[in-house]
Amino acid sequence: MATRSCPCGLPETYEACCGRFHHGASAAPTAQALMRSRYAAFVRLDAGYLLRTWHPRTRPARLDLDPGMRWTGLEILDAADGSAFHSTGSVTFRASFRGGSLHERSRFERVDGAWVYVDGEFLS
Repeated sequence: MATRSCPCGLPETYEACCGRFHHGASAAPTAQALMRSRYAAFVRLDAGYLLRTWHPRTRPARLDLDPGMRWTGLEILDAADGSAFHSTGSVTFRASFRGGSLHERSRFERVDGAWVYVDGEFLS
């Protein structure tokens, strides 16, 4: 069986890249790593991971993912702060899907030492 690269766009296999975050083996070390892992979770329809990595004050009660949605690529356009030395960060990205793309600036914060998604601003 051939191993495929991670849906987040990095050349590692899914298990060596975002899979380790999804399975709880480790936590995303930066806001950008969390953003990439959340994109991969959307690709893999992993609503549990998305909810676990959503800030408690902005997290919805549930998340219904569309199984017909086909994400086709992620491009990181900019990242500000979000390293081990920061408590907040933002990542601007374009996520492509069959039929279009989503351009967003996502905000992240640390909660109990772990990066979580706060909210996003849609960009044109």
